[in-house]
Amino acid sequence: MNLTIILISGAVLSTILHFIGVYADAKKIVWIAITLIWAGAINVAMSEIKPKGYQEVEKMKGNNTETDLLINEAQPEISVYEMLAIKKSFAEQKKK
Repeated sequence: MNLTIILISGAVLSTILHFIGVYADAKKIVWIAITLIWAGAINVAMSEIKPKGYQEVEKMKGNNTETDLLINEAQPEISVYEMLAIKKSFAEQKKK
């Protein structure tokens, strides 16, 4: 799942819940729900990748220096957000 999709979904849900809360006059509950949604989105982005992701990282190592620098900075535990940055760097270098 892409971090941009997670953030956009969180923003859309926040807006929807805010207007529902204003209409229903339940602002405190809505702000608690919005906080929990954002906490969940951040938790997903910062969680560690699965073992299969580490195998992909090993395949990407050694192909170019920019990607290798990102991999070394992310070690020993690579988060989902860092993995997305590594894959993006790898794809950009592969196009060149």
